[in-house]
Amino acid sequence: MGCNLKDLSNPIKIELNSLTGKKVGIDAFLVAFQFLTSIRDRSETGDGGPLKDSKGRPVSHLMGFLDRTTGLLEKGIIPVFIFDGEHPDLKADTIAMRRQSSIDAEKKWKNALEIGDYKEAHKWAQRCIRYTPEMVEETIEMLHLLGVPAFRAAAEGEAQAAVMAAKGDIDIVATQDWDALLYGSPILIRNIMSDGSKRMGRTIKAEKIILNELLTENNLTREELIDLGIMIGTDFHPGIKGIGPKTGLKLIKKFGNIERICAEKDIDIPENLDLIRKIFLNHPINENYDLNLKPVNLESLKEWLLSRDFSDARIERNFKRLEKSSQVRNIGQSSLSDFF
Repeated sequence: MGCNLKDLSNPIKIELNSLTGKKVGIDAFLVAFQFLTSIRDRSETGDGGPLKDSKGRPVSHLMGFLDRTTGLLEKGIIPVFIFDGEHPDLKADTIAMRRQSSIDAEKKWKNALEIGDYKEAHKWAQRCIRYTPEMVEETIEMLHLLGVPAFRAAAEGEAQAAVMAAKGDIDIVATQDWDALLYGSPILIRNIMSDGSKRMGRTIKAEKIILNELLTENNLTREELIDLGIMIGTDFHPGIKGIGPKTGLKLIKKFGNIERICAEKDIDIPENLDLIRKIFLNHPINENYDLNLKPVNLESLKEWLLSRDFSDARIERNFKRLEKSSQVRNIGQSSLSDFF
């Protein structure tokens, strides 16, 4: 999830209708894990894992992507789903730590199932979620059937989106990851795929953070913000012990950069500091992308969804949203009702 800049920002709650006509680059991996974690087998004797089709294939991610994507299209928003490519070498430790955490959680999940403690199993199931390459490919396949842009980044998905936004190819970056601001995204939208859902008794709303406003309010340059993020902790460095957002901000404003802060505090300069800065300032991207919405062939889409055991009711609900979005082109059927 990168660094946490929440304490330094003033997010503005927004209505999704305000994004009508905008191209929104979405950090697809984070979204997938949200769906796999939240859309689960919650029955009393269920295993707590993602929902599966009759062949045992997980479908929670597909359900989430389908429902939320058509919801965005219905509002006139153009979603551009960007999936992670090859992770930078400096992220290896973070990935290894996450993998080990997942392995440990899976052991506890299986142990709970063996003794019939389903409540405990449900708790651990959401901590051992996997999003496999096969699942990524089928997600992209479904999104293409929906006529929506979806592709792999050269490296980090939110970084690709941020660079595209800075170039003006897309309007906004949507991710929960604050690192998108370090990568230079002019506008960050959080909670776009959970807008309107309930959590802990409250309704979640999408919120907007504007990079230039964050920099101005905190009297920072982007380079200083990157150094602040590195001190707090990112996917490429665990951070400097004892330095959080508020302390880090004071130090950066006083000394200007990490080297001077470390000299003043007599602490070691973070390893690979210049390489980490380069990742944020000059991240590689995939230049081969098409951001245009494509016509939807309802017949092919329905056949694909039925092969994953999607219900007629769910398909019909989403097809009605597609019809409202004007993405459905005349392919011979007289009306949507011909499919049901």
